[in-house]
Amino acid sequence: MPKSYLSIFAALIGLIISGASALAQQPPQRGGPQQAHLVVTVEPKHGKEVPPVQQNEVIVYEGHDRDQVLDWVPAQGDHAALQLFFLLDDSSTMNLGAQLDDIRKFINAQPSTTQIGVAYMQNGTARIVQDLTADHAAAAKSLRLPMGIGGANASPYFSLSDLIKKWPAFNGRREVFMVTDGIDRYYGSGDLQDPYVDAAVDDADKAGIQVSAVYNPDVGHFGHSYWQTYWGQTYLSQIADRTGGEAYYIGMNGPPVAFTPYLDEFGTRLQHQYLLTFVPKPQKKAGWQTIRLGTEVKGIDLVSAGRVWVTPFE
Repeated sequence: MPKSYLSIFAALIGLIISGASALAQQPPQRGGPQQAHLVVTVEPKHGKEVPPVQQNEVIVYEGHDRDQVLDWVPAQGDHAALQLFFLLDDSSTMNLGAQLDDIRKFINAQPSTTQIGVAYMQNGTARIVQDLTADHAAAAKSLRLPMGIGGANASPYFSLSDLIKKWPAFNGRREVFMVTDGIDRYYGSGDLQDPYVDAAVDDADKAGIQVSAVYNPDVGHFGHSYWQTYWGQTYLSQIADRTGGEAYYIGMNGPPVAFTPYLDEFGTRLQHQYLLTFVPKPQKKAGWQTIRLGTEVKGIDLVSAGRVWVTPFE
């Protein structure tokens, strides 16, 4: 090949390489659709049978408008990964010790795809005694009796927020199971405007973490005060509903006889979850978008957080 042709060929190759490099360094095009993700639990309205739900049977509403559903995957098989933290109140009565074996049995019965951590609420913080691990025996062994000191936890919602902020990023489901009386001693009980409950819900929803809870009384006077326990359980129900979880043992003052029925129900929820991906309405500034789920399948409810945090596409 003549030298003139070789030089032209080399120049063309150089232009192609430099052009490809320039394209690779360009930022993504603006204006593309943002994706939102939710963990959704399928609950039967009657009985115990939970039918399978297909993607074309799921509807996401923002107001009266429907959002595009991009994906709807059962949280099973390759998508079964789960991180679960047990968050126990160190102010609980010693009767919690009688329930620890129920929790241990539940932990040891979980599949290998589930990592489990254990933390205790202390003075508004989450003291982690077992990091997330697939070694279920180690997680079960880390459970201990609560300190049983009244006021050892100023607010369970401080502790929940602290746990969420310590939680490393994870590409899978994340759940918290709280054991506490739910009473916020820092704010004081008596209305539905507790800013620390709201802050904990914000933290959980932004992180995509569902929170479930079982009521267990505290030591001291608050452990048998109807007024305080009523609001504590109301707050637990509120935080569970707003994050897509479930609150158990609502409406009674005494300690549960056993945790097994609630843990069994919680375990059933984990077995009937889906990973939902959809396209929310585009926004000019970051903020919460309220959503509502619907389905054409009769006899079931789709339970999730009722909002997603949406940021402008960049």
